[in-house]
Amino acid sequence: MPVTAVTDLTRPTADTIDPDSTGPDSTEPGTTVDVMPADRLARVLGTLANPHRLGVVAALARRRNYVSRLARELGISRALLQAHLRRLEAAGLVTGQLEISSDGKAMKFYEVTPFALHLTPQSIADALSPLTIHAHVPEDGEKGSPQ
Repeated sequence: MPVTAVTDLTRPTADTIDPDSTGPDSTEPGTTVDVMPADRLARVLGTLANPHRLGVVAALARRRNYVSRLARELGISRALLQAHLRRLEAAGLVTGQLEISSDGKAMKFYEVTPFALHLTPQSIADALSPLTIHAHVPEDGEKGSPQ
């Protein structure tokens, strides 16, 4: 069975996944799972928090598309769509590729970058663990220590 890389928020890897596990916290057997760093997690979630961007992802999940046609399908202006596509591209959720049509026009086609987010309290803690700041606890006699 081939191993598929999936951007996910859990720590297990193909070596540690229980092949018999099922349910909302399980991962498909044979799937490699990477922990998304906290700064990228925040950027992805922030990007997906906009209903227009969710619509763009949903439309591109059905098929790759170019800006003008996608804007018509979504009922928004090309300028607004391009702003949303820039955010989605910066977050790594879509990719764009410039192509030349048969009549010589340059058209930028966009498609969804495969991703999967499995969000649990533990996966958030795991994503933040490298960023944990250890607070200095004053020792007895130090300024700020309880008397």
